Amino acid sequence: MDAQAGALHARHAARLQCRRGCSACCVDDIRVFEVEAERIRARAAAVLREAPHPPGACAFLDAAGACRIYEQRPYVCRTQGLPLRWLDFDAPADPVERRDICPLNEAGPPIEALPEDACWELGPIEARLAALQARRSGGALPRVRLRGLFAARST
Repeated sequence: MDAQAGALHARHAARLQCRRGCSACCVDDIRVFEVEAERIRARAAAVLREAPHPPGACAFLDAAGACRIYEQRPYVCRTQGLPLRWLDFDAPADPVERRDICPLNEAGPPIEALPEDACWELGPIEARLAALQARRSGGALPRVRLRGLFAARST
């Protein structure tokens, strides 16, 4: 996943404004699969002993708006800022392709004009995470609030 996301980051480097401290997308109440939470608990235990960022933004931001668990950040955070594409199966007829990009990264060719392989496809990685989670939890797909990792750690 990191290799694919890295290639897209390189491909779109000129348009991507997301940099260290850009935290507009780092909102509170982000939920991740338990398997992702396990990785954060295992590899960022020291951060979990610190105070979380105040409510309103991601609990893992530092005072300057940088991610304190950047190397362990969950999937959703690894693809932020990239041009995204997905199929909307709620459409009345055939699935409809949708696309989106962070408003800070809109400069450049319109995302509607980009080839499919120039966008991050939502769905495949989420499906793999869900399958991994289901195998580990007997079919359950619990999601964990990132902020809740701090509370869980302190009890």
